Amino acid sequence: QLQASGGGLVQAGGSLRLSCAASGRTFSSYRMGWFRQAPGKEREFAATISWSGAGTYYADSVKGRFTISRDNAKNTAYLQMNRLKPEDTAVYYCAAGSFDTTEYTLYKYWGQGTLVTVSS
Repeated sequence: QLQASGGGLVQAGGSLRLSCAASGRTFSSYRMGWFRQAPGKEREFAATISWSGAGTYYADSVKGRFTISRDNAKNTAYLQMNRLKPEDTAVYYCAAGSFDTTEYTLYKYWGQGTLVTVSS
């Protein structure tokens, strides 16, 4: 089970850090990903990190502003979001999977989502 937290309301240019805490099983051997879904839009990829944390990959829309990380000892993944823009407003979901992919359908385990609202 994955539990996402840390969302909220922030002004444009501000920062938030999302957390994804895993329970019930160890996710240290899984790739972790963050996805987001804005109202009326498809779920889209934001960032992913390998099981070791050595490999990360970002969507062009967040590259240079967002940083994904993980602490396997705490069974937790993070998404540090800086220089937030109104277009970053969405429900953010964390996910775990076995494949090196940005395709959300290939991630097996999902958190419930946390809402991020960026005001202009």
